[in-house]
Amino acid sequence: MTLSGGIGLDAEQGIHDPLRGEPEVERVVAQSRRWRVLGLRVDLDEPEARLRERAAERSGIDLEAIRSLRIARRSLDARVRRGRRSLQFVVHVDVEIDGGSHGSDSMAFQQAIRAGSVIEHPPTSPLHFEKLRESLRGSRYAVVGSGPAGLFAALALARSGVGVDVFDRGPVLAERSRSVAGFLRNRVLDPEANLLFGEGGAGTYSDGKIYTRVDHPLEPSILRELVECGAPPDIAWDARAHIGTDRLHRILPRLRARLIDAGVTFHWSTRIVGWRSEERGGQRKVVALETESGEVGCDGVVLALGHSALDTLEVLARQGLPLSAKPFQLGVRVEHPQALIDRGRFGDEAIAHQLGAAYYGLSSRSGGGVAAAHSFCMCPGGQIVASVNVPGLLCTNGMSNSRHSSPFANAALVTTLGPREVGPEPFAGVAFREQLERSFFEAGGGDWAAPAQRVPDFIQGKPSSEIGRTSYKLGCVPQRIDQLLPSQIREPLRRALLHFENQIPGFASHEATLVGIESRSSGAIRTPRHAELRTADGWSNVWPVGEGAGYAGGIMSAAIDGARSAQSLMEFCPD
Repeated sequence: MTLSGGIGLDAEQGIHDPLRGEPEVERVVAQSRRWRVLGLRVDLDEPEARLRERAAERSGIDLEAIRSLRIARRSLDARVRRGRRSLQFVVHVDVEIDGGSHGSDSMAFQQAIRAGSVIEHPPTSPLHFEKLRESLRGSRYAVVGSGPAGLFAALALARSGVGVDVFDRGPVLAERSRSVAGFLRNRVLDPEANLLFGEGGAGTYSDGKIYTRVDHPLEPSILRELVECGAPPDIAWDARAHIGTDRLHRILPRLRARLIDAGVTFHWSTRIVGWRSEERGGQRKVVALETESGEVGCDGVVLALGHSALDTLEVLARQGLPLSAKPFQLGVRVEHPQALIDRGRFGDEAIAHQLGAAYYGLSSRSGGGVAAAHSFCMCPGGQIVASVNVPGLLCTNGMSNSRHSSPFANAALVTTLGPREVGPEPFAGVAFREQLERSFFEAGGGDWAAPAQRVPDFIQGKPSSEIGRTSYKLGCVPQRIDQLLPSQIREPLRRALLHFENQIPGFASHEATLVGIESRSSGAIRTPRHAELRTADGWSNVWPVGEGAGYAGGIMSAAIDGARSAQSLMEFCPD
């Protein structure tokens, strides 16, 4: 089935009924002619033309009442039901419908709304404001960090007419790429130019996943920017949309050019070492950033530091930035042959040639005193990489190119820890995490080779005599990961692996390898902020955003958070 179309709700979020009662239905019908029809189940070989018929049937209207239709979201349902696997697409479509007794005014259509089969078309919002407040004209704001939160905050501000300086401790992408290549070749780490720091942030070296469970009106505008910069159009409707590291490296320079055209000035390889502030009306206000090369005045700061700029966070905390501990995830990467995952998900690995490399998202519940665990950041046809910025510490992550052409599949397998397990202080989770990163670095031999263990050996608590081929380019060393991990991480992972074997045969077999440690899938610190103003508590002109501030967990959610905070800045910033 060939599908193409627009932007919309993720099918995996389910079918929602936002309306309650007949008066509410009448109000919506009177106001809107655009609707979203949810949950059309379509066979893999079914012609796309059938979607219009399916939409009419599900919404209870005549076929002729549908004036236009486009795909909003498509996901694959590969679940086994009653011992049998039936692969189907689940499709949401956006339709424009005529009124009248055969269209949106019909009783059958109103019943479809009440049943949750049809919802009002989700609202969309542009990134920028058409009219800028007079108090912001001539102002200049600093954005610290060039990850998705920082870049889309800068774009929203600059397109609206606000002056923007973007500061990043790392270099522009071309220079960053050379540094990463040198690290993989010679094992010489540049602490400021690596898989975590530099243009695009940590997501530059990832799978480039851009789907999110955050249903926000800004999402279509952000997706549109990415498509116009070279992302494939199907990211607008594919429920498992990803861009791939290779495409991200082509998109980022184009996005940078758009930002420069909008008036943004970039300051690469410029680390923030503090700020100068003053007290006004009972709150602190930043008046200048302090960099290693001098002071830069500003009217406010969007802090988009990312999850690993902990030295900067420590400095700003000493200067009054509020911080609190938050739950975070720790675990390992688990890697399989991609063919094993294809067979387990599709029933026939040959189908992968039609559908692409299979994806999974698995979870195991807590029970018997053992915490829950889940997979995260699954990279079909990908590779495991060393996401490090500090000598002597090891952290693994996953990435893949757009074609998912690697013979390996990997994912994070993590459990959640929080202040109750590691302590209530803001940096307690960071200290706990770094202790594990150091022990894994040393267990790997001290040169960024990674400890590894066969999954059955991990479950049984015994050493692996050898480790087969893996995708980790810096090499794997057989080690007792079951002993390197503390029990509050080890036991949830063991339980999860046994559970996942029942869902994907072979998941816990000798073909599966654990590589560790996976410790940066989420941050352990949050910067408390005002719910509406989105400013840091106690500060009038500091906007903490994205993953490093504790408000996002991926490329799209970070981009939305950055853009939304930029809009709050323009809407509520004091005169």
